[in-house]
Amino acid sequence: MRFSMLPQVFAQMFKKPWTNKFPAKYIPRSTTKFLDDVGSGKAKLIPPIETPEGFRGKIQYDTEKCTGCKLCIKVCPTEAIEYKEKEKKIKIYLARCCFCAQCTDVCPVNCLSMSNEFLLADADKYSKDLIVE
Repeated sequence: MRFSMLPQVFAQMFKKPWTNKFPAKYIPRSTTKFLDDVGSGKAKLIPPIETPEGFRGKIQYDTEKCTGCKLCIKVCPTEAIEYKEKEKKIKIYLARCCFCAQCTDVCPVNCLSMSNEFLLADADKYSKDLIVE
């Protein structure tokens, strides 16, 4: 009875994956050899799937529109938004953000919006790519 799963495991080992690979610029060089079109030397890529309507990706911030009202800071459940007193502007730490879009909904001047960008992985949570100013 305990070996009843083995046939399923072996069957899955020889099936093609049903997922799309990331674009070649994000794939390590050691794995791009698997993308070659048989003998031609050209990479054969499946384009990424389009993000759906209303997708909540990386936050975009228009500093010119911002009035410094701090409503976004009040509604942020993860405290990912910090107020910069000197500039009267905000700073968003995406490593803390849960992408709930409450800040974009409450903003009276619509200076915050959600983009379609979702490739945000980074080893340093304070890298410039993960801080929106």
